[in-house]
Amino acid sequence: MDRDNSLAFILLATVFSGSLVVASVISSKIITIGSVVLPAGILAYCITFVASDVISEIWGKEKAKQVVLGGFAALVVSLGLIHLALAWPGASFWDNQEAYGSVLGAAPRIILASLIAYVISQNHDVWAFHFWKKIFRGRHLWIRNNLSTGSSQVIDSVIFISIAFYGIMPILPLIVGQVLIKLLIAFMDTPVVYFLVWVIRRPGRQGLADCS
Repeated sequence: MDRDNSLAFILLATVFSGSLVVASVISSKIITIGSVVLPAGILAYCITFVASDVISEIWGKEKAKQVVLGGFAALVVSLGLIHLALAWPGASFWDNQEAYGSVLGAAPRIILASLIAYVISQNHDVWAFHFWKKIFRGRHLWIRNNLSTGSSQVIDSVIFISIAFYGIMPILPLIVGQVLIKLLIAFMDTPVVYFLVWVIRRPGRQGLADCS
């Protein structure tokens, strides 16, 4: 692997982990898109699937699985540090503990739901991407990207919402709304995946035609 591609891998892995951590932090805010209610971290989380699909396409299944594992470690460490900061007594002149806790103090059930959904959906994304890559003999990246990301987003939404909100609120409308928005984003990110694959492969012998 040449120096340029090594740098590209590091950047994508960093974007993956950074987006994952940011998504977990900002998801305490609930937003609406039309009539659909969503956590604010949806876009940041969707970026992780773009990064993992590009890594899968360029560097293969094992590297993608390593990045998923690294992202899980980053998520666990960040959540641990956040809750340590919440538990640490604040300075006598600092009176924002309640606001700080309301934003960052996710309930243990929410944290558990996000961790389980992450592990299953991200590993499924890597598996599905390479399953379809084998079926299509390395061609039709746009189909592989959409099939793997779309199915993984459905799995993520069903698991997270079921664990986090079952018995608290009706989960079916939440699942349907999130799935529709996530599938739309997954379809829209296809040109981004193509562009990144083209940019990374351009210095070498392989070109965009290899992933058409």
